[in-house]
Amino acid sequence: MDFGAHLPLMDFGGNPYTLRHLTEYAERAAGLGFSALAANDHLVFGVPWLDGPTALTAVLDHSGSMTLATTISLPVVRGPVATAKALAAIDRLSGGRLVVSVGPGSSSADYEAVGLDFNERWARLDESIAALRSLWGRDDTPFVGRFYTTDGIALAPEPQQDGGPPIWVASWGSVAGLRRVARLGDGWLASAYNTTPTVFGDAWADLRGLLAAHGKDPASFPNALSTLWFYVTEDRAEADRVMRERVVPAVHRSEDDLRARLPIGPAEDFAEKLSAFARAGVQRAFVWPVADDIRQLELFWEQVRPAVVS
Repeated sequence: MDFGAHLPLMDFGGNPYTLRHLTEYAERAAGLGFSALAANDHLVFGVPWLDGPTALTAVLDHSGSMTLATTISLPVVRGPVATAKALAAIDRLSGGRLVVSVGPGSSSADYEAVGLDFNERWARLDESIAALRSLWGRDDTPFVGRFYTTDGIALAPEPQQDGGPPIWVASWGSVAGLRRVARLGDGWLASAYNTTPTVFGDAWADLRGLLAAHGKDPASFPNALSTLWFYVTEDRAEADRVMRERVVPAVHRSEDDLRARLPIGPAEDFAEKLSAFARAGVQRAFVWPVADDIRQLELFWEQVRPAVVS
């Protein structure tokens, strides 16, 4: 298992939202040795959320050689043409370091904001993936669907990577979701606060069984775990305070559920959780500190990472 870091775009309370903070965070992640840097995406949310593609672009020069990732992009909400244009620019400007993970998004508010029917999100997602591939030149013929068409559209400049960045499909692990990953994806992105090591392991086994039918090699098909919100502290009272005052109000899940899924507390507990995910088959975990961002990245790298065993 290797590790990526989410950019601190979501406000768990007191996020400064300055360019200096973002660039210092990216530089520290690169300096520590993180393999990837990720930006998640919402237009509107229950707490402030800095725009993902803009933030990722802002730190390109400070990201070293890290893979850049979207975890996830919202091609349905943003529209596939606008999404393809922005991500092609990021891929080209980064020298071809981008991996694009896509999903419909879990917030109906994003759909209301752009006047789309939330109930159409899955059908639109399928078409948007085909549209991205077409717009990036991976397919020889234009895509023409019910919702989108790329006929007559030529985006230039093209991405740095031939045919565009790899497109991973996000799924929490449902049967329908895994079938979509196998059919349309170049990789699978799972969600840490929507799974457990046991659930992930079962889904990973099911997915590998589906890949061969689509001509894909299970042995080389990649996966990652995103939105692994964390806070390392040996002080149980501080862990309780961070959970109740920062995480629960922002994520809108029950405290008991979040305690069971998220590593808010001792480094040893976090390492045990990651080790269980590694044994279940997780290849990369994207961690996301909920407070004291840069110091928490350091604590993760110094105290948690060395104790993870597969």
